[in-house]
Amino acid sequence: MAGPLTGIKVLDLSRILAGPWSTQVLADYGAEVWKIERPNTGDDTRSWGPPFISGENGQNPKDSAYYLTANRGKKSFTIDFTTAKGQQLIHQLVQQADILVENYKVGGLAKYQLDYASIKNINPKVIYCSITGFGQDGPYAQQAGYDAMIQAMGGLMSITGEQEGLPGEGPQRVGVAVADLMTGMYAVSGILAALYHREQTGAGQQLDIALLDSMVAMLANQGSNYLVSGNTPKPMGTAHPNIVPYQVFAVQDGHILLAVGNDQQFKKCCDVMGCPELALSEKFATNSQRVANREVLVATVSKYLLTQKLDDWLAKFNQVQVPCSPINTLDRVFDDPQVKHRQMQFNLPHPSAGSVPMVANPVKFSATPIDYKLAPPQLGEHNAELDTLINGECRK
Repeated sequence: MAGPLTGIKVLDLSRILAGPWSTQVLADYGAEVWKIERPNTGDDTRSWGPPFISGENGQNPKDSAYYLTANRGKKSFTIDFTTAKGQQLIHQLVQQADILVENYKVGGLAKYQLDYASIKNINPKVIYCSITGFGQDGPYAQQAGYDAMIQAMGGLMSITGEQEGLPGEGPQRVGVAVADLMTGMYAVSGILAALYHREQTGAGQQLDIALLDSMVAMLANQGSNYLVSGNTPKPMGTAHPNIVPYQVFAVQDGHILLAVGNDQQFKKCCDVMGCPELALSEKFATNSQRVANREVLVATVSKYLLTQKLDDWLAKFNQVQVPCSPINTLDRVFDDPQVKHRQMQFNLPHPSAGSVPMVANPVKFSATPIDYKLAPPQLGEHNAELDTLINGECRK
């Protein structure tokens, strides 16, 4: 069954992660995505390894696992748009495209006549999505932006990591490139909104999406806490600034994550631990009181949880629906029965490697389910289709 974006064509001039992540989502939703890559080298992330995928019969396609994560469902065309011929090819593709995604430095594409003003003249209906570190204007607009520096500059690293005075304290980067990934998702939502606007008006537009803006936006409750209180948040390890108990605790044979989100859950939690009086105490009866008396409560809960093993606590808490979890390593994540049931890992046929493992898109459509057809392409894999595509004969 056709995906919800079937018939939409995306010209992908992006590389690394934020842009490719957004265009992969569009491909998952059924759009046809044309990934434009530099001849010989291609997307930078093709070489960001090890690990690399291994080819059949000892061959090695030399594409990294990193590259695989953001490029399925696309067709790869190698075009050197620094040349007049390459620019002409891009312009011809633009005539057919609904969306163009690029993540070059501000003004960097103008000298190749690939900036929004030039593209708009060719196809005024195109939705032109520009992803940069700092946006199209402002004092930092000309600077390059990378995920780690955006996590630092945007405040995330200042609230991530162990709390002050404990072993391991100091700023920490989140374990995946969340600034890039969230920017990619903001790009997807913006593109879909612009598509709807075009349906109503017939007009395209440019989207200006910045990593730093996205990082500041995704501070969420921490940003709001600061703006309302004036108090600068500090790192709290696994603890939550607004909810208690909501953090990792040690048990006899490891650790457990408790996520007690309301007073009723706290009462059940105390009953399971064998200390129902805690839920009746004036210090702990409401979440606000528990936040105010965090240190005392955490120390008390910690003592009770050390009395039993992880599986025992998980069984008891789950029985009364107190939110909790083990701290899974990735081998346990992909072996988890719920993750397996939801088919969050699958394989796609690959022309050189036989097949490659993929992590599924989490969106489940009831009427237009995602149909994964193309593995992340090899460099220039679809060049043979370029002539027929430009001539209007290939509409796949």
